[in-house]
Amino acid sequence: MSVQGPILVVSDDKQPALAAALDEGGMFPLIETVWADAPRAIAQTKPVVIIAAAQDAKPGLDALARQVDALTPYLPFVAIDPKHPLPQNAIPFSPAGKDWTRIISRLRASLRVRTLHATVLRRLNDHAAVRPDIPEVNPLRDATVLLIGRAGGYSALSVTLGEQVGVVGALSIEAAAKHLNTRDIDGIVLAEGFSDRVVDAFLTVLGEDPRFRHLPVVTALPGLALTHDLANLENIVGDPSLVAANTLPMVRQHAFAAHLSRTLRSLDAGGLLDPRTGLLTTTAFARDLATAVGQTQSDGGGLSVARFSFDPADERAQMDGARLLGRLLRQMDFGAAQDDGSVIVAFAETDLRTAHMIARRLSSVMRHTSHGRRETRRSEPDVSFAMLQPSDTAQSLLARLYEDRHRAAS
Repeated sequence: MSVQGPILVVSDDKQPALAAALDEGGMFPLIETVWADAPRAIAQTKPVVIIAAAQDAKPGLDALARQVDALTPYLPFVAIDPKHPLPQNAIPFSPAGKDWTRIISRLRASLRVRTLHATVLRRLNDHAAVRPDIPEVNPLRDATVLLIGRAGGYSALSVTLGEQVGVVGALSIEAAAKHLNTRDIDGIVLAEGFSDRVVDAFLTVLGEDPRFRHLPVVTALPGLALTHDLANLENIVGDPSLVAANTLPMVRQHAFAAHLSRTLRSLDAGGLLDPRTGLLTTTAFARDLATAVGQTQSDGGGLSVARFSFDPADERAQMDGARLLGRLLRQMDFGAAQDDGSVIVAFAETDLRTAHMIARRLSSVMRHTSHGRRETRRSEPDVSFAMLQPSDTAQSLLARLYEDRHRAAS
């Protein structure tokens, strides 16, 4: 079965093994060009995938990456066997020996992102009346990487990765599994410190779980055999700066796909959801809170609100916390990220004591999350509370919430 457009292979040498693998995987038509003609070939053939032999072509690779990044919808750009840091939109692929079969799953995973982007663009055009306010997105700005390891390279990778993305650290496979089940993770980096048997078991479990089958997984382990069923599994051995640089393009792709999925959910909800957080927009939250206040006062029951305050200078921490809250909130609760760096959540049918208990549990998860440049830097929000009183309006309830800045979680 052919793809919906040509695949462009950029190389000054013939790539018979790659061509054979693509043909066997049903990926055609295939067009080959040399580096000097690549910019013109992209403009003329309008490919859906670009595959570039990247061993010794870094100046040309950077220029080509800039050209590709300006095109819409998303154009997958795969760099074969890179020996140097890649541009942020060049997905690395290193064939294991002469085995090129893994490239088919890598390309199909990337093409799904392209299709998702095209769908979002079409839906935005079709739903102009309810299209949400979608800001310019730098996918790496809000991305989160799970770093697993114990040896000396772990600290260096934590600092290097933390300069561009949020980092969640795990010193054991068991801790990593907990993060995967509770967090929005855009990539995994597996550093040294575990036996080959443990690594093999962990990668096998990831490959068997549909939630993680397309998650970028980078191992920094010499001699690892890439035989697991993971579309974006890559083994990158080198200094921490090289590992981080060539991991980030795959993380960026995954974070971009996650943003597109949230945008589609926002469109399905009539523009009421914030595409960046998955929570309500501030306008929708204000309307729903006013409705909830009125219903609670007329029908009886309880209503509590909590304000999770993050460092206003650390936008990544707020976005990360908002998405985490969106995953953990009960179905009857609702919330929204605010312009002041906080997230406000309304707990329906909940008294103040129960709201404190729920907020402690939510804060406990956030407490084990690191953001920014160093893995040891923790982001623990301050939490304030207010409970609906008989004389309250939505405005007075929020006013008391901002006055109460007592910490709910220790």
